[in-house]
Amino acid sequence: MAVVAPLLALLWGLPGLCRWLAQPYYPLSALLAAAFLLVRKVPPLCRGLPSQREDGNPCDFDWREVEILMFLSAIVMMKNRRSITVEQHIGNIFMFSKVANAILFFRLDIRMGLLYLTLCIVFLMTCKPPLYMGPEYIKYFSDKTIDEELEKDKRVTWIVEFFANWSSECQSFAPIFADLSLKYNCSGLQFGKVDVGRYTDVSTRCGECSLGEQGSLWGSSCDPPAPSGCPRVTVGLSSHRYKVSTSPLTKQLPTLILFQGGTEIMRRPQIDKKGRAVSWTFSEENVIREFNLNELYHKAKKQQKPREEGPEEPPAVPVPQETKKDK
Repeated sequence: MAVVAPLLALLWGLPGLCRWLAQPYYPLSALLAAAFLLVRKVPPLCRGLPSQREDGNPCDFDWREVEILMFLSAIVMMKNRRSITVEQHIGNIFMFSKVANAILFFRLDIRMGLLYLTLCIVFLMTCKPPLYMGPEYIKYFSDKTIDEELEKDKRVTWIVEFFANWSSECQSFAPIFADLSLKYNCSGLQFGKVDVGRYTDVSTRCGECSLGEQGSLWGSSCDPPAPSGCPRVTVGLSSHRYKVSTSPLTKQLPTLILFQGGTEIMRRPQIDKKGRAVSWTFSEENVIREFNLNELYHKAKKQQKPREEGPEEPPAVPVPQETKKDK
């Protein structure tokens, strides 16, 4: 049984593995991650390489290289403890392996280190990880449609993900969010996404000023107090409501926000008083528990039934018939 279970798991995941291999990102990442191993172990390539071994064998690791590889293994094991999906596990292995390869190549020869670093930069700029293209019940918003959609029907509860395509965390969470939309989507509970990397106004806009009857109107609450005779207008609501940082070093991507009646009820990850994101694991179990998806789904289903049945028709009033005496 201990042998059959892994084989069955391998056969079950074989179609997904084939789809991975069909994408150039994963084979090239694996090649870069194993570059030093190939250079050091393959006999045609390892001839003439410097070595600190006592026997002078250039096709085997010296003690310092073994230490670096052992430290790499420990770091990968620590990082993968919080990984949820297979993509996160593989992404951590690739990333830290490339860092270790760069250190090993620079230690071996500075020219080889510069060549490897150049290859990694070219790969990073030209080859992007594949985006999730599976089934989903998700509506995609822009900076102009998100406010309108949230305000259109106050009876609809929305769970909106604020993401960016360049974020590895967002890419790892994409299949989880799509699976949740397939399980819980209904007319009263809907799922949406907005790309804050593309529509930066959703997270960074601080309101715009427009002209009115009394002259120049003041903008949002980000502006200084309006002078007398210049009323404040509420524009650029996206920045005030959402406040999602798109910095490359941010921990706020992805951000999940629950809207009821067009108003934000809760979000994950939370933001502390210093404006920093509180660490939170984006797993399917955590989303279901924290956002009470089961309760929201059953409540939305109960509200959906009266709408489908429609209003009851009033009972027909009987028309009095004439009797013989009346005639």
